[in-house]
Amino acid sequence: MLQLPKLSFSVLKKIKKSKNLLAFSAGSDSSALFFILKALHVEFDIALLNYQTKKQSLEEQEYAKYLAKKFNKKCYIFTCKLKTSNFEHNAREVRYNFFEQIIEKHSYNTLLTAHHLNDKLEWFLMQLSRGAGAVELSGMSEIEDSEYYKTVRPLLHVDKKEILNFLHVNKIKYFLDSSNSDKKHFRNKIREEFASSFCKQFSSGIKKSFEYLEYDKKRLLPREISREKKLYILNRNEDDLLNIRGIDRVVKKLGVLLSKSSRDEIIKTKNCVVSSRVAIAFSFDKIYICPAITITMDKKFKETCRVAKIPPKIRPYMYKEGISIL
Repeated sequence: MLQLPKLSFSVLKKIKKSKNLLAFSAGSDSSALFFILKALHVEFDIALLNYQTKKQSLEEQEYAKYLAKKFNKKCYIFTCKLKTSNFEHNAREVRYNFFEQIIEKHSYNTLLTAHHLNDKLEWFLMQLSRGAGAVELSGMSEIEDSEYYKTVRPLLHVDKKEILNFLHVNKIKYFLDSSNSDKKHFRNKIREEFASSFCKQFSSGIKKSFEYLEYDKKRLLPREISREKKLYILNRNEDDLLNIRGIDRVVKKLGVLLSKSSRDEIIKTKNCVVSSRVAIAFSFDKIYICPAITITMDKKFKETCRVAKIPPKIRPYMYKEGISIL
């Protein structure tokens, strides 16, 4: 392969040893990543979600199947039809549920996505326009932990121009998504009017800035002090901004993205369930986070929890999983 983008050492080390699933769309970015991984002798299979929103959707699906057959890879496909209202949010939910089902069923360690430098800049500008701190501005990282797998973004420091050049030089087929130029979507507007031209001119400086932001983010994010199964316990900080950053990171591992309204509810109540899935409760010096469930508990267990000051919303999960009360 000519003009092969250079991947970071930490990413290559990780994916060379992992069982990888590539989120594939047949667009420019995932098609480039497919052939980059192949050239680097990284083993992977592919998964494609067909929303049936484009005339070429079936062609993209057939291209994925063709590549998988040609290069001896497994190809997982899920076809669905979503309502147009709140499409992007619902599409992301369906997409990641699909990926996670495959990962769990077939024991993959790593989900590979083709996010690149321009995507990271677009996110930065979107958050900047809404008002955000350093952690939120930094956005996605090359390697992130989820509940039982890692998400790795090998191209996150590679700009779009380099990706397109790689495809052109190597004559790699890919499909264009016409919806990416529709400015009714906020992200597309940011891309078309600001991010693309800015990244073309200043990509090296942008890369360096994001390196600094990533370093700062690691210092600012609190670490969980303990974890047992899906119960996470954080040290409570006097600064609620630090608390919500730690909560946000843990909740992502449990498959939920916090909205602004959810963040506001958490800080206001200190005791709530978000997305009907995750229980979050503050005690005097700790923050407890776990799946939200309802279950009948015996009186002795409830009394022990009360004495130990375990928040009520956390107790059912501990009881169900047999987690000891320290």
